[in-house]
Amino acid sequence: MPNTQHPEYQYLNLLKDILKNGAVKHEHNTGIEIKSVFGRQIRFDLSRGFPLLTTKKVFFRGIVHELIWFLRGSTNIKYLVDNDVHIWDDWAYKSYKAAMERNEVPQVSQEEFAQKVKEDNAFAQKWGELGPVYGRQWRKWKASDGREIDQLSWIIPKLQSHPDRKHYIVSAWNPEYIYEMAATRDQAMALPPCHTLFQFYVVNGKLSLQLYQRSADMFLGVPFNIASYALFTRIMAQVTGWQPGEFVHTFGDAHIYSNHYDQVQEQVAREPRPFPVLKLNPKIKNIDDFTFDDIQIEGYDPWPPIKGEITVVGGF
Repeated sequence: MPNTQHPEYQYLNLLKDILKNGAVKHEHNTGIEIKSVFGRQIRFDLSRGFPLLTTKKVFFRGIVHELIWFLRGSTNIKYLVDNDVHIWDDWAYKSYKAAMERNEVPQVSQEEFAQKVKEDNAFAQKWGELGPVYGRQWRKWKASDGREIDQLSWIIPKLQSHPDRKHYIVSAWNPEYIYEMAATRDQAMALPPCHTLFQFYVVNGKLSLQLYQRSADMFLGVPFNIASYALFTRIMAQVTGWQPGEFVHTFGDAHIYSNHYDQVQEQVAREPRPFPVLKLNPKIKNIDDFTFDDIQIEGYDPWPPIKGEITVVGGF
């Protein structure tokens, strides 16, 4: 018998599992308590609607702009800030804040920092840079011989011509730029990739994507990640000429921060509503041509937002 339960219950049931059975750990930078489980998987059939979670409102505009930023190979927050998307501000400000503590730069709040990134190109170039994060690894992976490897541009024509092959993997996990493996701190990524690699799979005329996420902030980050990679799957299906299949989300360390416990309890008490419909501009066939206006959702009727404080982790 087909499963008729709303697909969002996969996410809600995982939240319940973590609260009930998760091991208690502590984040190494802040010491904040988390509850954690290891090795879980959820999956969404993209023919059953677009998995933008409905038990709290998810910031879809930010998801679209961030994905476009990744696809452009960008590593500076200026594009995001210029479009009033501030989901990466914390990590850029973290470096500036350290310089403030050393009395090397003027004292400014995070809001003032973001405004300065928006207005001052030279400031943005110096302080808005996050190092070789996702987009750089996807589109401009530095090879030992000096070349830049565009993993997506390699994969797209191969998916069209040889869909049965098994090696269509894109990795953002590049040890040269992660933690103490980087030659210097200045060369390290601001945040080592949480969504570390993904793989494409074609069968029965449908393109699916499986993501491996090593570290998953289940309350704040994962709703964003689900929608982002589902959108990415739909975009890749369109540019390769296949129908969309599944988005499969595999987790390593799936956790809930202690300052989100109450919010999670509120969310799991809500009943999911129908998923919205995603509309892509059908004229766009090149992955580099997508803009914000080419991506829309219809029929999104979520429960109200539930606020939660982000925990700025990662790095040294």
